[in-house]
Amino acid sequence: MPSFDIVSEVDMHELNNALDQANREVGTRFDFKGIDASFSLNSESNIIVSAEADFQIQQMMEILKSKLVKRAIDIKSLIQGDVQMTGQKATMEVNVQQGIESDLARKIVKTVKEAKLKVQTAIQGEKLRVTGKKRDDLQQVMALLKDANLGIPLQYDNFRD
Repeated sequence: MPSFDIVSEVDMHELNNALDQANREVGTRFDFKGIDASFSLNSESNIIVSAEADFQIQQMMEILKSKLVKRAIDIKSLIQGDVQMTGQKATMEVNVQQGIESDLARKIVKTVKEAKLKVQTAIQGEKLRVTGKKRDDLQQVMALLKDANLGIPLQYDNFRD
């Protein structure tokens, strides 16, 4: 029986490369000369953006987004936090969303069921498995989910015939 998995993952190696490129650009830009501004990735896959002022962090986020787009990482997977000012330093934590949350998974299952396609959808942790009798039905599910505005990037992998 044909099946595929619906996942929402970010390639961490590409994310690291994008952060390195963004750090290099911040280091060479004229408006960031003499300013301690940087991007760093902590162990929980959160990006820490630090600079001296709030507007500099916003400029740095634009740089980061452009680098992520060039590396084929969807910027919908970033969840920006608030800017915290501590003395002469401003920091912002940006969460990188990995996996599909259970509420969103149930919403996806409901969307597929409302389309009345002859497929079964099962939630398996942070991914969904869709199985059906025909490959065409599975492709219709993919097209349906691409058109639905779910707010996170979805990838379709492990396609079995």
